[in-house]
Amino acid sequence: MAGGSRESGRTVTSRVLAILEAFEQSRTALSLTQISEGSGLPLSTTHRLVAELTDWGFLSRGANGRYQLGIRLWELAQNAGRQLREAARPFVQDLFSLTGETSQLAVREGHEVLYIERIYGTKRVPRASRVGGRLPMHATAVGKVILAYEEEWVRTAYLNRQLERPTAHTHIVPGRLAEELDQIREQGYATTLEEVRLGSCSIAVPVFHTGRIGAGLGLVLLTSQAATMTRHLPVLRGVSAHIERATAHIPLESLLGSHALR
Repeated sequence: MAGGSRESGRTVTSRVLAILEAFEQSRTALSLTQISEGSGLPLSTTHRLVAELTDWGFLSRGANGRYQLGIRLWELAQNAGRQLREAARPFVQDLFSLTGETSQLAVREGHEVLYIERIYGTKRVPRASRVGGRLPMHATAVGKVILAYEEEWVRTAYLNRQLERPTAHTHIVPGRLAEELDQIREQGYATTLEEVRLGSCSIAVPVFHTGRIGAGLGLVLLTSQAATMTRHLPVLRGVSAHIERATAHIPLESLLGSHALR
């Protein structure tokens, strides 16, 4: 890590983003050395930029000298997708109230699903993600249903990449996945069984926006409920329709960003 060779050609912005990205894979506070290693920056550069980020409130330093993301960064992040979240939140809450199951809304962000809203039930269902978290599209019901209704070139590009396998049950054979996506589009909903976490299953329906796929709305349940989870389809479809109507007046690109929702 010594020297500045790894810094050559990197802008200040890219260095700052690399530092923030070092926290993405860790839920614990990091030392300066860990931040330096995770960002690929020399320790001296890391020390200087971390100090500035701390002064601005984007990072915070604990009594033990380790750093974590600051409250100001969280405050700014709340503005991301605010229109979609605020419009959809009452209906996601209704979904939870009517089913008693963990309810969630997600959009596509590149090759992953980004969770915009999630309300947890009291059952001890294994948790794979959180609001603001991401998961592979092909391993989640919300991701599969979005992918099924995406344009053909998006589906083809996705299936041509190396597919992650969170569990032994995750479907990663491109041909099988293509057939599954066709079936999802035909039946109007997607399901998974222990494809992200053992002990859980999920079901999701599409949320459209002016005729295009905008998001996935779903439930996460215990594996023991897999055989009966389709009983929630009428509620899921009803709530999806409400979200579609509630967001119809908002330009698609304004809901969360054109990259995620295009």
